[in-house]
Parts: sequence; structure tokens; C-alpha cells
Amino acid sequence: MITLDEGSGGKAMYELIKKIRTELNRTRIKSKFKSDWKNTDDDGATLNLSNLNFRNIVFTTDSYTVSPIFFPGGDIGKLSLCGTLNDLSVMNAVPVGMSLSLIIEEGFEKENLMKIISSIGKISSETKIPVVTGDTKVVEKGKIDKIMINTAGIGITKKVISNSGLKVGDKIIVSGGIGEHGIALLSKRFDYRTNLISDCAPIFEQVRKISEYVTAMKDPTRGGIAASLNEMAEKSKVRIVLDEDKIPVKREVKAVCELLGLNVYEIASEGRFVCGVKAEYAEKCLKILKKFNDGASMMGEVVEGKGVIMKTAIGGTRILDVPSGKLVPRIC
Repeated sequence: MITLDEGSGGKAMYELIKKIRTELNRTRIKSKFKSDWKNTDDDGATLNLSNLNFRNIVFTTDSYTVSPIFFPGGDIGKLSLCGTLNDLSVMNAVPVGMSLSLIIEEGFEKENLMKIISSIGKISSETKIPVVTGDTKVVEKGKIDKIMINTAGIGITKKVISNSGLKVGDKIIVSGGIGEHGIALLSKRFDYRTNLISDCAPIFEQVRKISEYVTAMKDPTRGGIAASLNEMAEKSKVRIVLDEDKIPVKREVKAVCELLGLNVYEIASEGRFVCGVKAEYAEKCLKILKKFNDGASMMGEVVEGKGVIMKTAIGGTRILDVPSGKLVPRIC
């Protein structure tokens, strides 16, 4: 069990951090770039960027608190790393380094902590993106729900892709089936028997393959595609028209949403992105994305106007509005 001593700054804390660092470094990770991170045991890590050819640094941060912390297809550790990597990716930034800060409840099982750290290390190793600095705090029992994680990431890019760049005539593509993270997690929480696993995964390799054709991009986390597409439409001053039949949703996702009274278009994904693509390259981009996920779909287009409109399966139209109120139990 985690004790308050292990967050006090003394010997016990040093030993805990040493265990965390050892777990993260089981596979030695080198930066992709000519200059490797240094001073990672100091109060901050350093990276010499003088040899890199880029114009922009992209910096992002996010915090994660989720229940259950272990779910089909992942855990809070994998979620935290993928979430921040994906925020960099949808801005067309190549991630170069991450920070990791843990806030742990007194009494939290060390075995579970090491599982979470191992999960983080696995994603870091697979993507070759190092965790280079961080922090650990322990708080009294009952002050938080088990564990909270904050991650921050730095990426570099020659061309930033904003979520405000949609143009009339663009096609709207989603990289795979929606809502699978949120519903896999809720199914675990409520003990529903499904075959769903979270879609939580890094997306930057997919993004890299199509970024030159993309006008705007966003990952549909909290608020799902309803929130993401409305934000993109509003910022770009355009209207998005969706074809409901072409929005990829697994039957089990729909079934659990109906059971819980949830709007499937408001459910979070953690390994998907939605993007606007120049019409002449849309089929090419879709073909590329289908190599990563067969559920990728061209689900709409950009026209003049405002908001997001859905062509329904029965031939009518309706507004897909911005989510409001408490959408779903906390899932990311």
C-alpha cells in the first residue's frame, strides 16, 4: 500500500520514485531526434533543438481521473499518455517528449501502481516518445479517488493544423468507430457483458500519412463527435452536413447507449480523430486510414452556413447540437 511517507520528500519517496523510474526505463528509450533529452534526474529535462528543422513548438497538458482505473483495452496510465500524444497529433505535431505527474491516494495498492506505470512505459516504448520528467504526490485517504494523472507533451511541426481550418467543399472523415472507449469503460463499471474494448491508442502515425491533405482536425474525446464537429464548424464559420448511415458505430455501442439513455454522438473516443480533407484527396485519405482501421468512414461534407446537420437514416434532417449539462459519468 502507498503511505503518506512516500509523498513526504524523504527516503521513502525517493525509493518509490526509483521504482517508478526503473519500471519506465525497462526498455531504454532514445529520442527520435539528433539531440537526446538530458538532465532527466534534475528538476527539469533539457533537449537541444539546434539541429532540428521546424518552425513551431506545440505544447499541451491534460489531467485524468477515471473509474474504473482498469478497463477493457487499457487503464488510466495508457489513457493519460495516449490522450496527450493525440492532442499533439491532431495539431500535426510530432511528439518529442512527455511529462508525467502522479497524485496518489494513501492506501493505493503498489501492485496496481506498477501496472499503471508499466502500461505507460509500454506506450512510451512502442511510440519511441520518452517520459522525461515528472512529479509524485501522495494525499490523505479519501481526498481523491485512488489516483489522478497529469501529463504534458511537447511536439514540433513545420505546419500547425488547427481545428478552425475547414473550407466549403471539404469532406469530413472519421478514423474509426466512435464511442468505443466510453462504452467499454461504462460497460465495465456497470458490469454489462460486452466484447467491447476501448479504442484508446496513439494516432500520430495515421495523422502523419494524411496530414498534407487535411484542413482541420480534432480528437473526439469529452462530448464525442457532437462536441468536436460543432467546435470545428463554429470556429471555421461553416456548416457540416453528416450522413447518419455513414457514421461508424458498433451495434454493442448503440445497444449500451440505448440501455443507459445516452446519445452515442456525445460519447468519448480516445483513439480516433475527425478531420476535414480537401475533396480531391478524400478517397485517397480514406483508403490510407482504412489500412489502420476498417471502420474509417467519409461521413459528411462542409457547406456554407452554421452548425452541424444530420441527414437521418429515415430521410429527414436534424440538428446535431453542442452537448450540454452532465453528459455521462466521468470516463476520461
